[in-house]
Amino acid sequence: MRINFRKIEKKWQRKWESAKIFKASESGKKKKYYMLEMFPYPSAYGLHMGHVRNYALGDCIVRFKRMHGLNVLYPMGYDAFGLPAENAAIKNKVHPKKFTEKAIASIMNNQKALGLSYDWSRMVATCYPEYYKWNQWFFLKFLERGLAYKKEAPINWCPKCGTVLANEQVENGKCWRCSSEVEIKPLEQWFFKITAYSDELLNDIEKLDWPEKIKIMQRNWIGRSEGVEIFFKVDGSDLVLPAFTTRCDTIFSVTFVIIAPEHPIAKEIVKDSEYEEEFEKIKKVISKQSQIERTTPEGKDKIGCFLGKYAINPVNGEKIPIYVANFCLMDYGTGIVMADAHDKRDFEFARKYNIPLKFVISKDGKPTDAEKAEEASVDNGILFNSGKFSGMENMKALPIMADWIVENGWAKKTVNYKIRDWLISRQRYWGTPIPIVYCDKCGIVPVSEKELPIKLPEDVKEIRWQSLKSLLI
Repeated sequence: MRINFRKIEKKWQRKWESAKIFKASESGKKKKYYMLEMFPYPSAYGLHMGHVRNYALGDCIVRFKRMHGLNVLYPMGYDAFGLPAENAAIKNKVHPKKFTEKAIASIMNNQKALGLSYDWSRMVATCYPEYYKWNQWFFLKFLERGLAYKKEAPINWCPKCGTVLANEQVENGKCWRCSSEVEIKPLEQWFFKITAYSDELLNDIEKLDWPEKIKIMQRNWIGRSEGVEIFFKVDGSDLVLPAFTTRCDTIFSVTFVIIAPEHPIAKEIVKDSEYEEEFEKIKKVISKQSQIERTTPEGKDKIGCFLGKYAINPVNGEKIPIYVANFCLMDYGTGIVMADAHDKRDFEFARKYNIPLKFVISKDGKPTDAEKAEEASVDNGILFNSGKFSGMENMKALPIMADWIVENGWAKKTVNYKIRDWLISRQRYWGTPIPIVYCDKCGIVPVSEKELPIKLPEDVKEIRWQSLKSLLI
């Protein structure tokens, strides 16, 4: 006897839907249970096996809970705004609203065919005004508390498409769509001030019932580090370069200073000099590199150039050259670092550009010559050629040296974090409109809560979606 499983599936799925057996009740005395899975992106017209694995597991759990007498709330939704949906719409040459709605309907049919026991009466999609109204409400509340603000930040700009590109839309420095050279431009954008909660986020990791390796990843993402900002005066100038470091024990080995190419002070140093042209050329090359390429510790090619000026090492008065380098980032510390032979990237950069190097740490405290070394010295040991700190273990000397440098007015103690404020501007069409009015007389004015939602206009055509200047969440 052959069993027609498709016929049986459809029969019972129709009965489930007509009887609304998975609809959650807000009343009753049963213990409540809530299950929420990650929403799929409607950037394709159907599910893939990764989706099936995820949703089948969730469905098994809630069916088990129902059998044990729990009142289960099991909704479904669609993460329908943003880059994936917009890219898919562009690729298929259709308005993103039409593409997204068609994709949602198709994915929903797949989910129903799988027999997933969702309460479809509670389905949401993030592109519906009744949903993104609350995005806008949250924004206004953050604005009231000083947790939403505008500042200038670099963006990827395609001059041919007339649009901002996400990092993943830049391929080898070119636009993924038209292959034009991508430019880096400054643009005022909206941010959420999540750094206001850095210590709270870090301290409360211990309260989470998570695997330890995930906790470590979270700690590294927040990246709290205590150190000092050492002040390097630019020779023959009033400029001062504050360089953040957690390793001031190597200060006597510093032989050059590195500045992030995006740093305004780098441009100021080379302005109207013979080094300006080379700086602009190198800056353009570096701008095409991803942050991952730039932050790879070693092995990747180090790129930079001399800026034609020297800084003064405050602890010994030595004049040391100032460079820009691709592995120095504007968004960590001050965007300026002191460089020496006890760091792998610094060492490789110095070898490439023939910058003198010297060591101040060895296992036994006996002087060793960095110029003859084949690699950086990164091990702890005994200090030498470090003034009154010579002969001390470098890690024991570190806090004492920090106090000494600060007491002499050459630095200040500070705490840095890798975590950055969350950039929420999108500069693309398919997203939540930020509820702000830009008035010639009054400036930036928040929309009244009573007027929410501010709806996304739908009468746009083709690539003009990308060119809208309204900032989108």
